[in-house]
Amino acid sequence: MTESISNTPRSRPRAYLVGGGIAALASAAYLIRDGGFAGQDIQILEETTRPGGSLDGTGDGDEGYVIRGGRMFTYEAYTCTFDLLSFIPSLGNPGNSVKDEIIRFNNEHVSHSRARLVAQGQRLDASDLKLSNRDRLDLIEIMTRTESSLGIQRIEEVFEPTFFTSNFWFMWSTTFAFQPWHSAVEMKRYLQRFIQELPRIHTLAGVRRTPFNQYDSIVRPLVQWLEAQGVQMVTGARVVDLDFRYGPRGKAAETIHYVEEGARRQLPIRDEDLVFITNGSMTAASSFGSMTSPARLEGVDRGPSWTLWETLAAKNADFGHPEVFTRNIDESKWLSFTVTLDNPVFFDLMEAFTGNTAGTGGLVTLVDSSWLMSIVLAHQPHFLDQPEGIQVFWGYGLFVDQEGDFVKKKMSDCTGEELLIELLGHLGFMAQKTEVLAAANCIPCMMPYITSQFMPRAKGDRPEIRPVGTVNLAFIGQYCEMPDDVVFTVEYSVRSAQISVYSLLGLEKAVSPLYKGQTDPLVVFAAAKALVR
Repeated sequence: MTESISNTPRSRPRAYLVGGGIAALASAAYLIRDGGFAGQDIQILEETTRPGGSLDGTGDGDEGYVIRGGRMFTYEAYTCTFDLLSFIPSLGNPGNSVKDEIIRFNNEHVSHSRARLVAQGQRLDASDLKLSNRDRLDLIEIMTRTESSLGIQRIEEVFEPTFFTSNFWFMWSTTFAFQPWHSAVEMKRYLQRFIQELPRIHTLAGVRRTPFNQYDSIVRPLVQWLEAQGVQMVTGARVVDLDFRYGPRGKAAETIHYVEEGARRQLPIRDEDLVFITNGSMTAASSFGSMTSPARLEGVDRGPSWTLWETLAAKNADFGHPEVFTRNIDESKWLSFTVTLDNPVFFDLMEAFTGNTAGTGGLVTLVDSSWLMSIVLAHQPHFLDQPEGIQVFWGYGLFVDQEGDFVKKKMSDCTGEELLIELLGHLGFMAQKTEVLAAANCIPCMMPYITSQFMPRAKGDRPEIRPVGTVNLAFIGQYCEMPDDVVFTVEYSVRSAQISVYSLLGLEKAVSPLYKGQTDPLVVFAAAKALVR
C-alpha cells in the first residue's frame, strides 16, 4: 500500500526509514515491539513499487518466475532473524509465527545432500575435502589472525593456489559466493561464524530453508503485520540527500530531500525524530534476459541507495567510502537464473540422479564447469500462487566471463536457452534436451554489485551503525559495520536493525546474542576432525 509522506504537525517522535529492504522492515518492527512506537509514526520511503529490497521473488506461471538470489539459514547463527520472525504471524496460519512455520517445514523436509559436488556427470565423494596439510594450517591461521593484521588482503593472498581446487573450496565458495579475490577478513569472519557447519558442509545438513521463496515466506507476512500496525509504506519516493545541523550534542539529520512523482520535496526532521538509512544495494542495476536474450551488464546508474550514500559520504568521512565497493564490477558481479518448467522431466531426472527429493538436497555444484555453475531444486511449490504442474528452480555461476564447456560463449553472453544447454551437458542430460527446453522458461539475471560487500576494505570504509557524533541517524543493512558478523546474510541486516533501534532509543535491552562457535571446545573439536578427514 502506498501512502503520501505526511508533513502535518505531530507531537510524538516519528521514524523515517530510507529504503524498504529487510533491514528497514525489521527496524520498523523493533520500533513497534521494543521501542513503543505506534505504527502510524513510522514511514518507510522506498523508491521502487514494493518493499523487500534484495529479498525478492516475483513472476507467474505464464511469464516465468524470478528470484535474484537464494538464502540459507541456520538456527545457531541466525539469532536476530529468528527473534524477528518469532513475533510475525504466518500468512497461512496466523495463530503461528513465521518462525514456527519455518521450524515445522524443516522438521518435515530435512536437508541432507547426496550430490553436493558433480563432475563429468557423476556425483563426487564430497566428504573428502581434499585439503593438504598446508591448507589446513592456513585455515587455522586465518581464523586466529586479527582483522587488523589481515588488512585489505585478498583470500588468494593467504592460501596456496592448490587450495582453490579443493573440494572444500568448491563447497565453501559456492555456498557463500566467495571468490579468490574477495576480502580475507570476510573469509575469516565466515569461518568463525559458520565453524559449526564444517563437519556437515558436504551434506548441508545444518541449512534451514523457508517454506516458499523468502519474499513470500518473510517479506509478505512482515509487511502485512507492519501495515496492520499502521506503518506507512511510501513507494515511489527516491531520497536524494539529507541536511544536517550541528550543535553541542553532535550532528543531527535536519531535512530529508526526496523526489516523488518527478517533483523534488523536503521533509523536516525534528530533534526527537529518527532516521534510518539503508546505504548501498547488492542488487542495484540488476538486468534480466530471456530464453532468447542474455542479461546485459549494467551499472552506470547504481540507483538511489548508492547515490545517496555517495552524496552523504562526500559530506562527512565518518559516513564511509562507497567507492570501495562499486569501483570494480568485474570482481563483484555474477549471474543467476530462474527456470520455470511446465513439465516434470527435469525434476524427475535430477531427483533420480541426486538421490534427493526437491527441497532436501541444497546446492548441486558442477566443479568441472568453467562457470562454476550451481543449481538448487527447492521444495515445490516455491511461490504462494504457483499453479499446479509448474516447477521452479534456481542457479548461478561465479565465473561469468569464462567460455562455456558446451556452449562456446561467455556465461554473460548466453541466453536462457544456452544456459540450460550448458547445464544439461554437465549433468549428462543431453538426451532429454529437446523435452526439457520445450518445457522451460529460463530468465537470466546479471547483478553487477551482488558480492560488492565482500570486496577488500579497510576500517572506516563501511560506516558505523551510529557514526561518531550522530544524534538521530543510523545506517542499516549490508554496508554498515558490525564487529564479527557476516555480510551477505539476512541475519546481518536484521542485527543492524536491532542495534540501531536499541541504540537510538537508548533501550536497556540486549541485542540477540551473536553465536560464537569458535569459543565452544566441542564445536572446535568437531570442526578440526572434519578438516582432516
